[in-house]
Amino acid sequence: MRPSRLVFAVVLPLAFLITWDEPARDALPAHRPGHARPEAARTAPRPDIVSRRTWRANEELVREPASSTHGVRAVFIHHTNQPNDYACSDVPRMLRTLEEDHVRRGWDDLGYNFVVDRCGTVYEGRAGGAHRSVEGAHTKGFNEHSLGIAALGTFDEGKKVPHAMLESIAALAAWKLEAGADPHGRTRMVSSSSESRFEKGSAAMFEVISGHRDAYATSCPGKALYGKLPEIRDAVARMRTHAGVRQPKPLATEAGRGHRGRTRPRH
Repeated sequence: MRPSRLVFAVVLPLAFLITWDEPARDALPAHRPGHARPEAARTAPRPDIVSRRTWRANEELVREPASSTHGVRAVFIHHTNQPNDYACSDVPRMLRTLEEDHVRRGWDDLGYNFVVDRCGTVYEGRAGGAHRSVEGAHTKGFNEHSLGIAALGTFDEGKKVPHAMLESIAALAAWKLEAGADPHGRTRMVSSSSESRFEKGSAAMFEVISGHRDAYATSCPGKALYGKLPEIRDAVARMRTHAGVRQPKPLATEAGRGHRGRTRPRH
């Protein structure tokens, strides 16, 4: 992690003040030499993704390129804790505000790997994730070998979660999860931070598709969205079966063996 530097906050109109729980398409950026190789064909089709260039991410804010996670074993679902009544045409502006907020927090870039709006549109979050699996800053202690998908909005108890949003979240997970992962299974991960629910260095078992609250003391992704996780798992399994993905045996994802992760946390 690069040393933190002082970043002066800009004054935003009241309508764009946001609280956080912790946190036409074009060609995406080409692979750059010296970075991890782009991933091979995925286990399910890649969904349509709005690139950072299209939503006009401020690349000058990016402090350090994201490193590769060399495969996704778990997906953590989040919500951004923003109002739900936004116009989908306004999402690029909301994402730019989100990017600025995350960098002010000292992170290298937008923390989430992908963001999905209420219309079901998928946006590239942390740079590089559309070409390979990159480490985000979304689930403290468990960012490596995981994918952070954020639902744009607030999904506490009683809130409606749009079907289009759920389908797009599932499509991302079906595409990004490594071939041996069972959407209905569990996976073993090792904590890199005692600020998570698990002491640094200790092992934890997670559902392959989990909520932020499973790893960190937060209400994220809200009770309503958390209650939709079984539906998301079913959709991911259906999409992968339709794509001809070979389903693993029940214990196939309860691994973690043979994976050596960094102990140095990244932001």
